[in-house]
Amino acid sequence: MRWEFKLAMRFANSKEKSFASVIIRIASLAVALSIAVMIITTALITGFKTEISSKIFGFWGHLHINAANVYQNLLEIKPIEAQRDFYPELMKIPGIKAIQVYAIQPGIVKGKNDLDGIFLKGIGSDFNWEFFKSYLLEGDIIKFSPEIASNEIIISKQTANRLKLKTGDNFRLFFVKNGTMLKRNFKIKGIYKTGLEEYDSKFALVDIRKVQQLQGWKNTQIGGYEVFISDISKIDYLADKIYTDVLPPHLNVQSIRDKLPEIFEWLSLQDINEVVILSLMIVVAIINMITALLILMLERTRMIGILKSLGSTNWSIRRIFMYYAAIIASKGMLWGNLTGIIICLLQKYGHFIKLSEENYYLNEAPILLQFNHILILNIGTLIVIVLFLILPTWLVTRISPVRTLRMD
Repeated sequence: MRWEFKLAMRFANSKEKSFASVIIRIASLAVALSIAVMIITTALITGFKTEISSKIFGFWGHLHINAANVYQNLLEIKPIEAQRDFYPELMKIPGIKAIQVYAIQPGIVKGKNDLDGIFLKGIGSDFNWEFFKSYLLEGDIIKFSPEIASNEIIISKQTANRLKLKTGDNFRLFFVKNGTMLKRNFKIKGIYKTGLEEYDSKFALVDIRKVQQLQGWKNTQIGGYEVFISDISKIDYLADKIYTDVLPPHLNVQSIRDKLPEIFEWLSLQDINEVVILSLMIVVAIINMITALLILMLERTRMIGILKSLGSTNWSIRRIFMYYAAIIASKGMLWGNLTGIIICLLQKYGHFIKLSEENYYLNEAPILLQFNHILILNIGTLIVIVLFLILPTWLVTRISPVRTLRMD
């Protein structure tokens, strides 16, 4: 162990009371506060993006396979022939979890006291109910019969409240076809709520065969396929691979990010907020550590003069104070980690911070603690602080051993 580090440890463990000791505590507290805020911010933003993304991907899938001339429009209606001959080849691609059919049909729904526009999302027996059941507030899932199309429908809580409907109610759906107003009766099988208010208010789930009938399609025609993948970071790679290696020329594949760009652009803005907050917290820690280091060096001017007179180099003495500052910062980081993680765990299991679901799509602040994020924050913060402390230690080179000993 280097003698500079031993001397720094001795200073750090000293119980001597002085003005510098107060400054050290303040600097350590500033580092602790910065680390705690950074951990909470990262866990909050990561959890927020993960929760919103999982809702969107769970409801719409990660990739859409549609007609080649349908581009970047979730609601554009262009039927394709349902062909499952490429299913086996598609499912052989690593990272593909599932594929399911869907179709969209716009219409107008009549409640007891009001009319409202709505989009029917037609689904088949291959629909992923495992995800959807977690958002089903009332009723049950649609039961598919092999013989006839089901007239059951699942609407959102928002639509049910607006139209004063409940599970078991019957209502009519009106839609326009070739200039003629047509109507169909549906029975509410269930009521769901994902928290994505903008989409909850617009969409309801029905048997895809109902959409085929309303559109005048053959029973072999669908709107497209939804593809689910296991690793979101590979979404662009898998889209290219599916398009190049699997799909016939008349089909195209798009990421749901391309079809719903406004939500993902909004989510990307959270990265900017995270960078700003982390930067501010690091600046606070650096400023306090620099202040503490300068005061420490001024307080130990005599010691610096003695060490120089004994033959110590400027760089050796500077290392003493850098080690000392690193020890102070490490103590603050330890308490900051404990504080930040405890607050995150309290929120994760106590849910005491609530959000406006209309504005944030969630009713509480989500938390996602990841060990690698915490480790990177700690290592990065310590490195940045130590690097910024190299410059203030230059003051050591300006201290003359002759003058300091003569002053004594």
